[in-house]
Amino acid sequence: MSVLFLISGYPCGRGRVSFSFGGYYPCADAERVIAELGYDPETDLDNTADSVFCSHGAGFAVKWNEVPEYMHVPSVLEPERPAEVEPQVRRPVTTASYDDKELMAIFERTYGKINRDPRNALNTVRSKPAKEKEFVYKPTVTGEEYLLVDGYNIIFAWEELNRLAQDDLDIARTTLINAMCNYRGFIGGNLILVFDAYRVKGSVREVEEVGGISVIYTKEAETADMYIEKATHELGKKHRVRVATSDRLEQIIILGNGAYRMSASEFKDEVMKAEREIRDRIFDNNSANRLK
Repeated sequence: MSVLFLISGYPCGRGRVSFSFGGYYPCADAERVIAELGYDPETDLDNTADSVFCSHGAGFAVKWNEVPEYMHVPSVLEPERPAEVEPQVRRPVTTASYDDKELMAIFERTYGKINRDPRNALNTVRSKPAKEKEFVYKPTVTGEEYLLVDGYNIIFAWEELNRLAQDDLDIARTTLINAMCNYRGFIGGNLILVFDAYRVKGSVREVEEVGGISVIYTKEAETADMYIEKATHELGKKHRVRVATSDRLEQIIILGNGAYRMSASEFKDEVMKAEREIRDRIFDNNSANRLK
């Protein structure tokens, strides 16, 4: 800002200046700058260097330096190698003729003893190619719709619930449960709200039915992410499944399971829209009753 001020002030406002990007140059003190920044690519979740591979309908993360071990196709980053052209060798023309026995002897001296029927050793008829697998059409799943909500992920992503959680997490959790009951009552379907309880001792998963929704507290050593991944894999076989979470890795995994993903902000917009329509219908109904 000060440079622009001096340039415009020096010619009394009659001068002009323009800038263009000059490119990237080596840092004057790269080691010190890198040390002060303390950047660790393996902990950068927003710009992760890891990759996600799919296996048996589910996704799993692979470290950047282990990717070549899991790849089954060549990397697009490798430079293309020019095709090798075999040199043409001028072969001498011969008019000699050999019978089958002489050809067999030459063949065995060159490639070794033949352990199959010698009558078919020189047979050039190719075997029939293996029959290709027929494509089996998999119909689109049209069963009941399930919505799985990552409870604590939504609480800390929604500003109002996050403020409540700073004072009392139980109040924030109860507020979200009530909101989900209203939302499910308006849109219908099956709604499963999942909360982490992996720090609570006990191997039994707790399930509560509240206002038409299922509230699940995971068992010990089980996170909400783990439960949702397993549930989408099983439910996705026969039902339409949506998952509300802003966990990026979880979004990729559930997408591999055939489920639809929604971020916390997109889900909040849906819930707020449903609440507005509920209020409008209540207002219209009350107004109609007053006119009778």
